Amino acid sequence: MTLSREDMERRIVRYGELQPCRTAFIDAHTPGSNQKENFTIIGGGVSESPDQHVHIKETPGFNIGAAGQPPHCRNSLHSHRTAEVFFVLKGRWRFFWGRFGTAGEVVLEEGDIFNIPTGIFRGFENVGTDYGMIMAILGGDDAGGGVVWAPQVIEDARDHGLVLGENGKLYDTKKGQRLPDGVRPMPLLTDEELTAFPETPAEAVVPFHVARYWDLMALAGKAPARVIGADALLKDRPGFSVELLTRGSIPEDAYETPRHEVLMPVRGHWRLAWDGNSTVLAPGDTCAVPPGLRHALAPSMTGEASLYRITNTDDPAGATWRAEAA
Repeated sequence: MTLSREDMERRIVRYGELQPCRTAFIDAHTPGSNQKENFTIIGGGVSESPDQHVHIKETPGFNIGAAGQPPHCRNSLHSHRTAEVFFVLKGRWRFFWGRFGTAGEVVLEEGDIFNIPTGIFRGFENVGTDYGMIMAILGGDDAGGGVVWAPQVIEDARDHGLVLGENGKLYDTKKGQRLPDGVRPMPLLTDEELTAFPETPAEAVVPFHVARYWDLMALAGKAPARVIGADALLKDRPGFSVELLTRGSIPEDAYETPRHEVLMPVRGHWRLAWDGNSTVLAPGDTCAVPPGLRHALAPSMTGEASLYRITNTDDPAGATWRAEAA
């Protein structure tokens, strides 16, 4: 296939052009979580707010999003039905999980990646000293149909004016909004339902679901480091695969693939060339390369260069490893 420069630019979301939503989720007014910025880059994501801007609506079998937070700001405990993978673009982040966030935790640095198991409550906070950014890959075209919140999150949100309806939409009582007729509040999970969310310790999660950036850089010799996939370092099949490409492991020649490919630079600037055109991708940019497009990648400057490459697979989005399998 061929693609014009204009069409390719429409498939690139630049970091500096990201449009945040500050009311994306139920904890948007809760102290400690009320300074979050959420970004929906590819696909509709899991936002509960009609104010969320979607940059690229067409999905390649998965969604791409991001969260930006100042120091000490946290994202409240929730669970996903399908895969949720994060890598740290900027800052230092603590991820925690369990019914009350006390079952386990891990701290991630820039470039580190975490394939969070389905079926557990999870949250995260910026424990760095500056504004931080994490990029997210969510399984499935519909990102699993939303999130499941820990009961205390819904109760705290209600005390601060936000009510989540059974329809998955938020209503701000501080703005005079109310649940529409026939729409009930989202019910709290019962004690019986909560037993389905295990309290998985860190030693059953971290070794199998966290990959450190510098370990991946060492693995990416003459070939990309296989990060997530059936034959990868993190052995999982969430509906997509993840690789880390470096200066020494990029394909020597132009290539094409029958699958969707999303490029997300971590360090350095990368030149993407196709059909006699080229553009430069920087850290924080997201580029959706369509199937069948012959293209080439190369660092455009000297120094460290790395990017994550995400490719859709034939595996169902819900095929990710569950916590109770540990």
